[in-house]
Amino acid sequence: MKRILPVTMGLLLALTLLAACSGSTSDAGTATDDATQETTETMADTAEGATESSTEPAAGEEADEENYNTGDASLDNPRNADNIGEDELMVVSFGTSYNESRYLTIGAIEQAIENAFPYLSVRRGFTSQIIIDHVKSRDGVVIDNVSEALDRASKNGVKRLVVQPTHLMNGLEYHDLVDEVGNYADAFEKVAIGEPLLTSDEDFERVAQAIADATAEYDNGETAIVLMGHGTEADSNAVYTRMQQTFDKLGKEHYYVGTVEATPSVDDVLAEVKKGNYKRVVLEPLMIVAGDHANNDMAGDEDDSWKSIFEREGYEVECVLRGLGELEPIQQLFVEHAQTAIDSLEKE
Repeated sequence: MKRILPVTMGLLLALTLLAACSGSTSDAGTATDDATQETTETMADTAEGATESSTEPAAGEEADEENYNTGDASLDNPRNADNIGEDELMVVSFGTSYNESRYLTIGAIEQAIENAFPYLSVRRGFTSQIIIDHVKSRDGVVIDNVSEALDRASKNGVKRLVVQPTHLMNGLEYHDLVDEVGNYADAFEKVAIGEPLLTSDEDFERVAQAIADATAEYDNGETAIVLMGHGTEADSNAVYTRMQQTFDKLGKEHYYVGTVEATPSVDDVLAEVKKGNYKRVVLEPLMIVAGDHANNDMAGDEDDSWKSIFEREGYEVECVLRGLGELEPIQQLFVEHAQTAIDSLEKE
């Protein structure tokens, strides 16, 4: 029986993988909710990622997004070609149907990984079938789900497979990915899975610093920089408190972290911002992509959007529709996580 080479989660992940390789189903009930909470967006497109909530909207919700101009789908590379050789690096994302953001975030991460490892065939897999179906129906673009991507790799004769998720955190969706890859363990000679974005203390510090560097122009003492994450009821929601603590540790006193669907809520963040002498608020998503949550829950004109809430309190508000995946330091961090997974294969 082939063995998957996990590079994260220690004994828990190892046990999960062993169970998957033996054909049993591991209990994901204790797994924390995921990241690409990115990662995760409950959009018609449903969202990003890192879908922290790992829940997708009802099919009828997708109709709303037909009114959005989300960019040119032809700029994006679905990375689903065949005849790719024996070594593959599959980049797995929750996905987004916002075409421009997909190209600028997920596509950029994939390209950075391909640039770093030109000897590997970089391919894509999305975990959200709703997003896959929506993009195919609207734009005629075919994106593989994870099972399809794994089947494609097997049929193409791939022997060594590295899977690098773009999830924000190590949660339920990451566990599900580990299980799914484990079911294919016998299809390849060697398999390794890389870490999500926010795994180690160093990861948190580097992500916080990358965000601070990208928003430095706003950090003038009179502006609060508010980052909107997805949020989850699972234990992994603690990642947002940890990120806030990391900003505080780095002396970034004007940065505030909140979530759409959990705590800290927008009301919690507003209360903290009101303690300062701010005239202006800059809103930016703490998600890999800038999808539905960023465009609507954060920057929309509805009464309950974060933009509207802060404007009613008298603040001048600017929305920065930029996913974390657009930042080069974030792309580089995923490259390094992939490198660790590749190194684990070579040790076998």
